[in-house]
Amino acid sequence: MNRAHLSQLVVFAAVVRCGGFRGAAAELGIAPSAVSHAVSSLEEWLGVRLLARTTRNTRPTDEGTRLLARVSGPLKDIEMGFAELIDRAGAPAGPLRVTMPLLAAEELIVPRLAEFFARYPNIELDVRANDLFEDIVESGCDAGIRLGEHLERDMIAVRASGPRRGVIVGAPAYFAQHPKPGHPRDLMRHRCIRRGFPGGQVYRWELEKDGQRLVVDVAGPLVLPRQELVRQAARDGLGLAFVFARGVEDDLRSGRLVSVLDDWCQPFEGFYIYYPSRRQMRPALRAFIDFFGDPSGAEVRA
Repeated sequence: MNRAHLSQLVVFAAVVRCGGFRGAAAELGIAPSAVSHAVSSLEEWLGVRLLARTTRNTRPTDEGTRLLARVSGPLKDIEMGFAELIDRAGAPAGPLRVTMPLLAAEELIVPRLAEFFARYPNIELDVRANDLFEDIVESGCDAGIRLGEHLERDMIAVRASGPRRGVIVGAPAYFAQHPKPGHPRDLMRHRCIRRGFPGGQVYRWELEKDGQRLVVDVAGPLVLPRQELVRQAARDGLGLAFVFARGVEDDLRSGRLVSVLDDWCQPFEGFYIYYPSRRQMRPALRAFIDFFGDPSGAEVRA
């Protein structure tokens, strides 16, 4: 393999990461035609197709997936080597990729970004906000944010928030037509607004009281993909919703929403920033953790 093939591998990995030639071209700062030429040259040299191209999307073939699995780690190490040199030459700088749920981005990260960039203007933060549980190593991310109960194993984790609590809420207009549930089994007689996730999964409500845990597969005519949409549907009287308490504090105070079954809604571990323990921590990642981490939270191994 010569140096040209190494650069072509970098381009190929960028196409897969960005989901297409134009995205890779924008990330790498080169023309889309140069991206296409690099991938075609690599495929010609290897004698296999690495990408399946259609008018709608670009995805790796089986051969491309196998190749990427072997080279993504070394390519990431090379990228980190350059980033470490940049970091050591001055203030924390360079690319930093962090995957997290939409709620963590909205609640913890976005409200403080102006202050973060005022302190660390040379960090290039790529926030990958979605509700898929990405493997941070395979996806090329430096770190992730998740609720404590969903942390990957063999990770170092730093607390990013205090405990969280879910609440079951409904609008007064809804309760004017439906009796309030007195026990979780009563939920099966209610119209419930359910939360859907990518891939088709629907969240089942997890409740606990005095050590007794119940998982209720509620029913209802509406499935929505985001917490804010679920909250709005509950405000509109469309049914009961199980949401994070912090997001409905104003609604509960104003009476727009009413909570039920409070004794079955116990606190649980909040959000953690986590990263692979096998990697040497770059200054840019340390800056992110120091800024967004809970000052009172110590590092733990998941």
